[in-house]
Amino acid sequence: MNTLKKRLLFNLSYFSMWVAYFALSRLWFLAYYAERTGELDWKTIFQIPLQGLKLDLSFAAYLAIIPFLIFSFSIWLPQKFTRRIIKSFTIPILFFINLLMLIDLELYGSWGMRLDSTPLMYLNTPLEMIASVSTTALIISVLVWIISSLIYAYFFNKVIDRMIKGHEKGSLWQFPVLLFFTGFLILVIRGGLQTIPINQSNVYFSDKMFANHASVNFAWNFSHSLTHQSFDMINPFTEMEESEAEKIVKEARTTLINTAKDSTNYHILNTVKPNVILIIWESLTAKVVGPLGGEPNVTENLNRLTKEGILFDNFYANGDRSDKGLVAILSGYPSQPHTSIIKIPNKTRYLPMLSQKMINLGYSTSFSYGGDLNFGNMNTYFRQGGISQFVDGDHFDDEDWNSKWGVHDHILMKRFLADRMVERQPFFSVVFTLSSHEPFEFPEVHKFGNDTEENRFRSAHAYTDKAIGNFIEQAKKQTWWDNTLIVIMADHGHPLPKHQGAFNSPERFQIPMLFLGGALAQKNTIISNFGSQTDFAYSLLSLLGSDPSDFKWGNNIFKPSPNHFAHYVFNKGFGIINKNGAFVYDYVAQKKILNDGKPDKNLEKLGKAITQTTYQDFLNRN
Repeated sequence: MNTLKKRLLFNLSYFSMWVAYFALSRLWFLAYYAERTGELDWKTIFQIPLQGLKLDLSFAAYLAIIPFLIFSFSIWLPQKFTRRIIKSFTIPILFFINLLMLIDLELYGSWGMRLDSTPLMYLNTPLEMIASVSTTALIISVLVWIISSLIYAYFFNKVIDRMIKGHEKGSLWQFPVLLFFTGFLILVIRGGLQTIPINQSNVYFSDKMFANHASVNFAWNFSHSLTHQSFDMINPFTEMEESEAEKIVKEARTTLINTAKDSTNYHILNTVKPNVILIIWESLTAKVVGPLGGEPNVTENLNRLTKEGILFDNFYANGDRSDKGLVAILSGYPSQPHTSIIKIPNKTRYLPMLSQKMINLGYSTSFSYGGDLNFGNMNTYFRQGGISQFVDGDHFDDEDWNSKWGVHDHILMKRFLADRMVERQPFFSVVFTLSSHEPFEFPEVHKFGNDTEENRFRSAHAYTDKAIGNFIEQAKKQTWWDNTLIVIMADHGHPLPKHQGAFNSPERFQIPMLFLGGALAQKNTIISNFGSQTDFAYSLLSLLGSDPSDFKWGNNIFKPSPNHFAHYVFNKGFGIINKNGAFVYDYVAQKKILNDGKPDKNLEKLGKAITQTTYQDFLNRN
């Protein structure tokens, strides 16, 4: 075999190694999520690696460019030097990509999306970034990463040694031939000669979104996201002329306002300026709240308290993570599908802030959290909103912490109660729990056991429910109770417990919102208006007789209207729901993934218009 054939064979072998690696990684993904894979028919399962091959080839070509280029110059280089330099490039890259593969495996279960650049937004707080994983799981993951990477490295080394061994220096005429094949990789990278380069939509082939997600190459997705930061680009959710989208959104809100009836018949408050306590409950999904049709025995205290207040049973989170939920709740600002405005202080500084509005009404303000305030850039965001009194993890002893996130919820709620004894009234006080966040660590008996992730999730919420229930009972004994309004809601929903249907269907995003307290005149009431977290600030200020117009994305959820709706977003998609049905859309697949009930014929258009206009507003902020 002549030297040119040997070199071309090496190029083919090297390229094929990476393709084989990604094919094997996809098998690990399907096996790791065997339960969801089992929901697919065999034809669909068989198509997953075939469809995924498109992105596998593209990213393998990315990885092969430098070794191909090095090998093009090998006609003048000693084979030992060539082998060493190619290994020096390949092995570190292999370890890094294998790490990405394991991160992708873990994140998909919680986030329902393949790995992108989102985790990089948390690099300023690395300990909190990995706090969702238990210490045992983290140790096992590191060992798996190291061992599997060493195994892969062994085989990569073997192939490189075998294919380079015995190579002689080549002739000058071989250089342009080898360079041509290196350049040919550009065509493979872009997926062919078509006008638009290959992207995720090219591997979406099924009505089952899990099958589409399994087809995506995790490393390609991560790299593409890293090099295409959406807030530096044009609006990726543009479906119509901007003026048309704005008109649709404006008309929908105008129609809602014009059809809303006065809610004074509810006699909601019995005092003019009540204290307001906002309890933001980590990951509280309607799926574990009995009065919302969820499991009956998880949040027994909350279930009981719904009889003492006003419960909203068609209420939804705007996004899928805490950083999105906090901004939606306290700024009435819609979430972004695949980034988060709280991470960009120059964009949040001019957002309306409920805390600042309360300060203007004469309220003292505070925020209490058992973890690190720097996580998710919360500290900057809340200080921009005028809050000056903070309690965080640094205010507690180490023995009161769990191993990851921060202080146990019952410790936090005791401190929160004590601080209300000395806070100037009227007060607007926010407390954000954390024990019901992965890895679900708390110091009491697991009510539902500790054997599965779902049971740990249930047990953690039962524990937080007890801590909040005890707080409410103690608060009732305080002198300020009769003049206090308490609101309980979640920061976002959760994939657990598993629900039927699409991963991003409304069941994942439905959360409770409960108004109670001595200042509440109406008891044992259920309001079924559809709404979301962006409606909270608008509605609360309306109750307090203050102008809520700065919160332009919200509505008064207390006022009955047949035109109320809830809109939420997830990575590259949105859902919208009203009294007639729900519509969920994926921008990568460019198709609906849910069309439930009998939604209005214009519901899809409204959902797209809201996603487009809210994201354009995000882009325009500076």
